[in-house]
Amino acid sequence: MAYQAEYIWIDGTKPLPLMRCKTRIVADGKQPGMWGFDGSSTNQAPGHNSDCVLKPVFTCPDPIRGGDNVLVLCEVELPDGSPHPTNTRAACVAAAASYADQEPMFGIEQEYTFFRNGAPLGWPEQGYPAPQGPYYCGVGGAKMVGREIIEEHTLACLNAGLGIEGTNAEVMMGQWEFQIGVLPPPLIGDHVWMARWLLYRIAEPYKIDVSLDAKPMPGDWNGAGAHTNFSTKAMRDSYDAIVVAADALGQRALEHIENYGPGIKDRLTGAHETAAWDTFSWGVSDRGASVRIPWAVQLAGKGWLEDRRPNANMDPYVVTSMIVETCCSALAAHDFELVAESTA
Repeated sequence: MAYQAEYIWIDGTKPLPLMRCKTRIVADGKQPGMWGFDGSSTNQAPGHNSDCVLKPVFTCPDPIRGGDNVLVLCEVELPDGSPHPTNTRAACVAAAASYADQEPMFGIEQEYTFFRNGAPLGWPEQGYPAPQGPYYCGVGGAKMVGREIIEEHTLACLNAGLGIEGTNAEVMMGQWEFQIGVLPPPLIGDHVWMARWLLYRIAEPYKIDVSLDAKPMPGDWNGAGAHTNFSTKAMRDSYDAIVVAADALGQRALEHIENYGPGIKDRLTGAHETAAWDTFSWGVSDRGASVRIPWAVQLAGKGWLEDRRPNANMDPYVVTSMIVETCCSALAAHDFELVAESTA
């Protein structure tokens, strides 16, 4: 029996790309193959030369339609087979291949905000809700809004086989988080994008919008980030390697900031558990630092670091490829992988 394949891709809208999708009926026994779309309608091509190509790169069960139906995440290519300029996954694949011997791994904490009728979900029509404090990991009462969507989304991610690790309510009312990992690049980006798509799709019947804006509400309210946890084989063996990686991120701090998502200067102000965008620091258990070393990592003398700067609206392919290139090149220069192998 034929089945439905939902082709999903990232478009060329600026400053923040949108996710697009369309359904293809695939014959029984056939795999989803290359397809195409009108790039002039997605900010990816001019009208006089509008054809763009969808290249399947990640497929998983469709938890919404069920049955044999699938979700198909695609890279966008030009008709000649080269990556489209908006295709950031291709560069991530190359970066991952260059440092595959270091075994880079990621876990991403995806924050987001529910909106209805232009305001965060649960906020009064006029004025503001009670100040931040009771919402983070809260339970009970009218303050915990959107939980039914969270539960449905979590189950969908599990049924799709995505690497979801957990969920929690965040600091601002109407704001939540899910975590994806621990996975290598570019697979971590594939899972994050697919989990984002499922969240958008599941929120549709509720007439709720999902915002990844870095600072969804101005004023004394938390922004939304995508804290990115990173390790290599050497870091998982040596605390000194973690220090080298953290220092390397500081050497290229501004370059990373410029690629960590639009609106980052509005979010990284030095308040609301952030370091200012134009400074760099790292510290143990310090949620006000650019990079945090978890206390358990210091205690164990090995593990990972958490880059707290990426926005909720960051491109996981861009962020992970930058972190890999910055940290793995520094670790290679210090011969940490060689040391780890010789002491194993």
